[in-house]
This record gives sequence, C-alpha cells and structure tokens, in this order.
Amino acid sequence: MELEKIVQKTASEGLKNLFDVVFPEDKINLQKTRKDFDGDVTVLTFPFTSFSKKSPEETGEMLGKYLLKHCDQVADFNTVKGFLNLVITDDYWVAFLANIAKEDNYGHLSAPSGKIIMVEYSQPNTNKPLHLGHLRNNMLGYSLSNILKANGHEVIMANIINDRGIHICKSMLAWQKWGDGETPESSGLKGDKVVGKYYVAFDKHYKEEIKELVDGGMNEEEAAKKAPLILEAQEMLQRWEADDKETRDLWEKMNSWVLAGFDVTYENLGVTFDEVYYESNTYILGKDYVTEGLKNGTFYQKDDKSVWCDLSHDKMDPKLVLRADGTSVYITQDIGTAVQRFEEYNLDQQIYVVGDEQIHHFKVLFSILKKMGYEWAGSNFHLSYGMVELPSGKMKSREGTIVDADDIMAEMIQTAKELSEELGKLEEIEEQEKDRLYNLIGLGALKYFLLKVDPKKKMLFDPKESIDFAGNTGPFIQYTYTRIKSLLRKAETDQNLTFSDEYDLEDKERDLIKLLNEYPEVIKDAGEALSPALVANYVYELAKSFNNLYQALSILKDVDPEVTAFRLNLSSETGKVIQSAMLLLGIELPDRM
Repeated sequence: MELEKIVQKTASEGLKNLFDVVFPEDKINLQKTRKDFDGDVTVLTFPFTSFSKKSPEETGEMLGKYLLKHCDQVADFNTVKGFLNLVITDDYWVAFLANIAKEDNYGHLSAPSGKIIMVEYSQPNTNKPLHLGHLRNNMLGYSLSNILKANGHEVIMANIINDRGIHICKSMLAWQKWGDGETPESSGLKGDKVVGKYYVAFDKHYKEEIKELVDGGMNEEEAAKKAPLILEAQEMLQRWEADDKETRDLWEKMNSWVLAGFDVTYENLGVTFDEVYYESNTYILGKDYVTEGLKNGTFYQKDDKSVWCDLSHDKMDPKLVLRADGTSVYITQDIGTAVQRFEEYNLDQQIYVVGDEQIHHFKVLFSILKKMGYEWAGSNFHLSYGMVELPSGKMKSREGTIVDADDIMAEMIQTAKELSEELGKLEEIEEQEKDRLYNLIGLGALKYFLLKVDPKKKMLFDPKESIDFAGNTGPFIQYTYTRIKSLLRKAETDQNLTFSDEYDLEDKERDLIKLLNEYPEVIKDAGEALSPALVANYVYELAKSFNNLYQALSILKDVDPEVTAFRLNLSSETGKVIQSAMLLLGIELPDRM
C-alpha cells in the first residue's frame, strides 16, 4: 500500500479511537513536509479541531502519539501549529527502493482508465515552414499526450493542417509571378522553405503596391483592399473554391512540397501523430449542423441571409456562423470537426493545444457546442500557451523575421557539437556516434527549455542558456544520466548487489529516495494540470539530488560492500526514473557524454 494511504488509514482509525468521529480516509489532507520542518509527511490538523475541541497543536500531539504507536512506518513526529510532521522509518524507504526495482514501468498507471482523449497540436499553415512557436506547440502536445498515456488514458494524437485560404493563395500567386519554375529539386531547398519564400515575396510586393496607392491619394485602409495583388489572390481563392483544375493542380503541387518539408521537420523533432486532418477536407463540415440549428432555433438568420448564434447566455457577442452568400467561416469548420471527432471516436475529452491569442475563439466554439445541446461540449479544453519570444522581440512570418524550426534545431545541434569538442571527452567515440550524441544533446536542450516553463506563461528563448551543462537545463539532466550509466558500467556486473532490510540511511540517500517516491504523483498531477512543466522541473530536482549524493558520498570505493550495493541500486533506480521522465517529455538520453 502507498505511504499516503497507509497514513490516511491509520490516522482515520486514530480519530475514531481518540475522538469517536468517523473521518473519511481520503479527506485527511497530507502534504510533503516543508524543508524548514523535520519530517517527511505532514498531516494538516486544522480540520480536526471542530470535533477534538482542542487546539491544532494539542490535536496533532494526540494523533501523532497514536500514529507512532500504531503505524509501523512512523519513526517520530513533531507538531508546528496545525502541522503534524511525521518522520518515516528507514525500513520503509529501503523496502520502497527494493519494491520499485521490481516494477517494469514505475510511475505509470498500469490499469487503463477507460478514457479516450484526443490531443490536437501543431496546426501548421502550408504557406511557410514551421517556426520556433510551432516547436513549443509540438512539444507541448506530444509530451502531454505521453503524460496522459502514462495516466492510463487512450490518447489520439491529432494534427490539422491549414492548407486552404487566402494566405495559401498568396504564396501560389507569388510563385506564379516570380518563381520562374523553381522547385525544391532545382533550388536544393526543402519544399516548405521554397513556398515560404514566396509568401514573404508576396508581402513585400503587396506593401509596395499599397504605398503607391497611398502616395496617389488613397487612404491606407482602402489601398490595402484595392491593391492589385490582393485582388488577384482573392480571385485565385474563388477559382480554388470553384474547383478550377489549373488552380487546384498548382495548389496540390505546392502543398506537396510543403508537406514533404513538414515531414522532415517532424521526424527530426521526434513528434508523431495518429490522425492528420486537412482543412481542405474539413472546411465545409459544420454547414449541415448550422442548417439544422437554424431550423430548431439554435441559430438565427439576419435579413441579409447571414446566420448567427446568440451567445448572450455566456455574456459574449453574437457569432457569425454562415456568411450571407452561404459560405462557412472558420468556426463553422471547427463545429463540424468537433462533432465528427466525438462521434467517430466516442471521445471523453478533446484538448486543443493552441496559442493564447485564440482564447476567445475557443470560448465561442465551446459555447456554441453547448448551445447546440451536445452533452460532451463541456469536456472540450483549450490548452492555451504563451508565445515564444527572442531577445530581439516578436517574430512575423509575413516579414520573414520568423525563426525557422529547422534552423534553430540545426543551430542547437551545432552548439552541442562545439561545446562537446571543447570539453574534449569524445575522442574515442566514432564519428557517427558523435553526430548522434550532438543531436541528442542539442535537441534535448531545446525541448527541455521549451517544456520547463508553465504553458500559460510567455517565454523568452535563449539558445545559449538552454544548452548550459549546469543549472535547470536538458544537458545537465542528460549528463547526470550518463554519470549514472558510467557508474554502473564501472561496477562489477556480477557482484552481489543485495542489501539488508535494516540498512541505515544517510540523509542524502533518504532525500533521493523520497524524490523517487514522488514520481507517480508528479505524473498524475501533470496529467490533471495538463502541464509537462511539472515533469520537467521534477526530473531536474531528481538529477540535482543525485548529484548532491554523488559529490558527498562514495559509491564504488566504500569499504562496506553492502553500502556499495545499496548506492548502486539507488543510482540505477534514479537513472530509470530520469530516463522515464525525460521520455515523457520526448527527450532521448545518451549513454555517455
């Protein structure tokens, strides 16, 4: 039985014995003992004073004495105001270490929860390459999916690719005008970079046309609408929607370039999807639902034939769901896609990993679905995350100031190579293995830096800081893992690694075991909070605790074989949990650095 449940069960029995009150075990509030108090587990005694008729301290003293006598796992206790701090026996911690060594996947929930969850992430446009913001999005979605799986849920990892619309036509038109037949093969560029180049070219020429019109006396707003380029792009979109063959052929050709480029980026980043949706296939979804809603009074029609949804029940403005000409808007597609997914997969929840600039959009979407009467509407969740900024400021794809995802990954790998060569510890490793190592370190640094920050917060990405081998970084954690692997390699593999149940723990050994004990709860909390940052910061604390032990205590050179055996076991289990936690984050670990 878990320590928490043991303490809760015995404490509940104690409250019945001491005060003749039945207090539910799961309502007894436990927490980790504060660092400035002595103890391992703390029971909050404030809730018991209403029936004990004593102060929180007196109540704690009485309950502490009961636990000391009746709970084998409690070695001592102290009370500080309303906090009953329990010191857990070394026997318990030693037995705990021995038990987790027998588990194949410690920390993961072995029994299925029965819940089916779809996590949608990435959502790129096919008019430009993936950028730094997409990297945060992809890593959040991918790692969150791993964490939810570790909590026993069935997870469908989904991507929707925005492959139609005016922004796509801008790239197509620019390529027609100035591309001179350029292809990925002729230029040697990835397909997404070729297309992205023409998106930037469109914006450049478009701004020049606006300036000419403004210089000729037109106001800027009107000039933006009447510039010849934007009118041509709008005409191209109309031809696309009319299924014009020439337009569709060009669209399919350029989209194929981009999608092939995306695949390379996804593979290098190490993220995958179970389902990939395309807006060109889903944009008409929802129209039938809106038509039905118009008949049953969920929506209403204005005199110009446009269709709207009244959202006053959620204190929001009305939302357009069909234009006057009968064409759908973006939210119409989202309505149809949500209904389709819930019906197809019988989902319990759908999580959209999308930047915080779309908070209002998803509030509106969920409100409409609720008004349409879908019982599952409330189970939708928008995991909004803050934008990634650079020291130089915000990125703008139209102006070509985006930090390309491929470029930042290549830069991180190159930096890892330079730092590793500077440290000079890889002379005996083959070149192919070196390249793999640089890749693991560089991408590990990038991924960890993106994930250690709470998703809701904006973040400033500093490549130099992210790849530091000291501090709260991916390379520090990777280096700790390789230190453990090196330690285990140096140990005699056939030596007896058994130790006594009555092993006397040093403080740093106990601290490390206590952190290992927290891992299942960290996975659970991260799944409930939808925050990979909880796992990231936990594994940093674990690595730091191991290094504290490593610096303070001898492992291989101790005179007592039992001490060596215990510390090697502790090192091994710590390494397993570090690896498990980092894989949840989508980060691979090298065996040596």
